[in-house]
Amino acid sequence: MAMRLNLLVEKPIKEEFEYIYEEQNRNSPSSLFIRGPYMMSEDVNKNNRKYPKHELQREVKRYTEEMIKTQRAMGELNHPASADVDLERACHLVTEMYEDGNVIIGKSKVLSTPCGLIVKSLINDGVKVGMSSRALGTLEEGSSFNTVRNMKLIAVDCVADPSCPKAFVNGILESKQFVLAEDGKFEELYTKFENNISSLPKKEVEKYLTEQILKFISKL
Repeated sequence: MAMRLNLLVEKPIKEEFEYIYEEQNRNSPSSLFIRGPYMMSEDVNKNNRKYPKHELQREVKRYTEEMIKTQRAMGELNHPASADVDLERACHLVTEMYEDGNVIIGKSKVLSTPCGLIVKSLINDGVKVGMSSRALGTLEEGSSFNTVRNMKLIAVDCVADPSCPKAFVNGILESKQFVLAEDGKFEELYTKFENNISSLPKKEVEKYLTEQILKFISKL
């Protein structure tokens, strides 16, 4: 049976982000970088979740090798409700991540994309923006907090409102579940549901729908 992974988004640990302008030489335009705490392990975070250190270390290492070193570690402006990165909404490129105690410090280059220019304008106008992780994982429920297992980091997104309302996060983003498809990509369960219906003969559709509705009701 396929493992069901929840979409997990995390509020920034602190709002202590640096905004740094760097230039290679006098003749080249300067680039804007954002640096600060991207993720945290072991301690219970603002969303009442704890990431075991070995889980975070494993994912940061994988993400560094597969995404950062290949210059594909893009993040979006605000969290989307998906397990993919939309290139049209990309606003920054993560250039490094390193461990400092239980905190993962990251650094990102703000891109010259439309969303990147919005981020740059916000910072130049004095607006504080931060970074917030987006990952898939399972939750091991505890009496006082939940522990994240099977973590897969999707992206670190740039958020203009670090205090994202809990109702929005839990009600819209984190209600989504994903499974690993045969092609190695993560697909939402409703997509799999639609595909299953389309592959059934018409006379079997009603029976299948009835079974799925009963399964849904049993989980309420």
